[in-house]
Amino acid sequence: MLEKIKALHEEIAAVAASTPEEVEQLRIKYLSKKGAVSALMADFRSVPAELKREVGQKINELKTFATEKINGLKETFAVAEDSTLDEIDLTRTASPMSVGTRHPLSLVRNEMLRIFASMGFTIAEGPEIEDDWHVFESLNFPPDHPARDMQDTFFISRDTVDILLRTHTSSVQTRVMEHAQPPIRIVCPGRVYRNEAISARAHCFFHQVEGLYIDKNVSFADLKQVLLGFARQMFGPETKIRLRPSYFPFTEPSAEMDISCDICGGKGCAFCKGTGWVEILGCGMVDPNVLKACGIDPEIYTGYAFGMGIERITNLKYKVKDLRLFSENDVRFLREFEAAH
Repeated sequence: MLEKIKALHEEIAAVAASTPEEVEQLRIKYLSKKGAVSALMADFRSVPAELKREVGQKINELKTFATEKINGLKETFAVAEDSTLDEIDLTRTASPMSVGTRHPLSLVRNEMLRIFASMGFTIAEGPEIEDDWHVFESLNFPPDHPARDMQDTFFISRDTVDILLRTHTSSVQTRVMEHAQPPIRIVCPGRVYRNEAISARAHCFFHQVEGLYIDKNVSFADLKQVLLGFARQMFGPETKIRLRPSYFPFTEPSAEMDISCDICGGKGCAFCKGTGWVEILGCGMVDPNVLKACGIDPEIYTGYAFGMGIERITNLKYKVKDLRLFSENDVRFLREFEAAH
């Protein structure tokens, strides 16, 4: 029995394999239930009692040796397979990943701010949750003023002080005027909220960019020149503008501005409803009452203000007909603007 164990030990010591499949065949030959080592265990019953201890020890040593030999061969092939990793670019993703792009509203917002920055305007921002004074009262909206009905407001609290979601970014203008003395030249981008039914042409939240310029001897002609420059940089050098009288509580005189339709060139089409003009913003000279409320002397300073919706400008620039597309996160829609970067 000891001679058989020794011979099998020498046989196993000499084995080699050239493929993982050959290693598996060696494992089956020597270590499976019907393998050579298991056969020795079966023959162990016939060993004389005085030799059982020695023979049993030798069989266990053989089994351990055979197991280590087979595992060593397996590891050889595992290392060989791992060496192929040197040829793999580990920085690559497991599968193709599409690259994200900036949202169309962000593209247009950034372009608008770039244009106004080139004219000397700086960016000012403020809170979306506001109080009544900054959103309405400081902007010439008395408590019973009918102009408050122009904007459906989301109120958060109506206790001692009305707390609400701002309906326009004009509240940022009043916050700046409270703490800064003229000259003031700012644009205020941000999200605003109004309690409106959601449709292709309206939403309960949208985005604005409002502008304010306060200084000595500021005139309506200054306002017109800034808006003409903005329109031509945003929509093209051939763009024309027109100003129509309007009403806003915080400006006097007030106007709404149209641009010439860039689809039909001002000749009239379905997009501009046959008029040749498309409205883009409201504007006017800052009402003296607004200056007084914010601690600025209207006898010394004058100013103008304007405001426009970023969604509206995006609609005109990219011909997007449904406002809801901007907030639905449809990747197919967003991919259409990859070339705009």
